[in-house]
Amino acid sequence: MSDTPTPLTVAQALARAAGCGVDRLDAHLLLGHVLGRSRTWLLSHDTDLLDAEAQARYLALLARRAEGEPAAYLLGDKEFFGLNLRVTPDTLIPRPDTETLVHWALEHLPTDQPRRVLDLGTGSGAIALALAHERPQADVTAVDASAGALQVALDNAAALGLRLRGLLGSWFAPVAGERFDLIVSNPPYIAEGDPHMAALRFEPESALTAGPDGLDDLRQIVAQAPDHLPPGGWLLLEHGYDQAEAVQTLMRQRGFVEVSTHFDLGQQARCTGARWPG
Repeated sequence: MSDTPTPLTVAQALARAAGCGVDRLDAHLLLGHVLGRSRTWLLSHDTDLLDAEAQARYLALLARRAEGEPAAYLLGDKEFFGLNLRVTPDTLIPRPDTETLVHWALEHLPTDQPRRVLDLGTGSGAIALALAHERPQADVTAVDASAGALQVALDNAAALGLRLRGLLGSWFAPVAGERFDLIVSNPPYIAEGDPHMAALRFEPESALTAGPDGLDDLRQIVAQAPDHLPPGGWLLLEHGYDQAEAVQTLMRQRGFVEVSTHFDLGQQARCTGARWPG
């Protein structure tokens, strides 16, 4: 009796996803990734048989997705602000909500003048590279405490042909004595023990949680940012939907002016920013 599995057609392979709780879009992405084919191709070749290697690879990915592993990690990339970025378990997966921060940052970066920009906790480089792509004259520095994450950001910059200075270290430590016209960050802001962490178990916890109330890193950034901003420089921070008031208070107490909050497409308070006076 043969142990060789029965070959599946494209349609049968996609149908397997429903049986293990994986949505159809993810199934298309995973099978397309294995075969190197587009979704359109899959739909028009639904009776084609998978070869044994492709079938085994696809079913293994499907099983991992069914266990909750994010599709972006299985595929190895994620689109953000029109850029295709490599992602790994060393980095957070870029979210569409973070594009709110990019749009706001671009308002403070003129198209015809150079500006110095600092992205703290860059991860995959999503924010830094989106800004470098949209404002090629900007001098963008990206900092991360994870060597693995920083390498991913630099690899993404090289693949996209974008200029990026990457520095390893915690928050402002690698840029001692330097000043930037604009500082942006999507730091960890989830409270330790938050029940939502279970759904994020495949992503690096160090990039997600920040103390009992989730504000530890935001406090540190707000406290130290003025040492790295010229008069008139801006600090823009992403935070949790219920942290806007707390971050506004931190900024005002530190001496920032023009403090305000921007909302994401779901009308959740997503980013708070302010100007250093002068």
